[in-house]
Amino acid sequence: VQLQASGGGLVQAGGSLRLSCAASGRPFSSYSMGWFRQAPGKEREFVAAVSWSGGLTNYADSVKGRFTISRDNAKTTVYLQMNSLKPEDTAVYYCAAHLGGGLGSRQLSYDYWGQGTLVTVSS
Repeated sequence: VQLQASGGGLVQAGGSLRLSCAASGRPFSSYSMGWFRQAPGKEREFVAAVSWSGGLTNYADSVKGRFTISRDNAKTTVYLQMNSLKPEDTAVYYCAAHLGGGLGSRQLSYDYWGQGTLVTVSS
């Protein structure tokens, strides 16, 4: 599986961004997808995950109500809509594929990773 994340950029606090992650190399609808992020000087952390069908999702408490993960299986792309952004959301965001179909937050459960896209939220 190859994953290509895009959509990062600079935004003011309170603004919105939508990240995309295009997948290839394996039937997209056969695995779940997740987003993680790594802030400067911090460990990478779980953000959100979506099931293979898009019908089930899981979110970190820090982004619930502000971020929405979704997927378009026809376009083999997963999205992360980020609203009400805060400076503490500044990080490199990574998409990842979970071949087992889980929605968990454990990084070791994810089999493939994209290269990351930088999101910077200014105060």
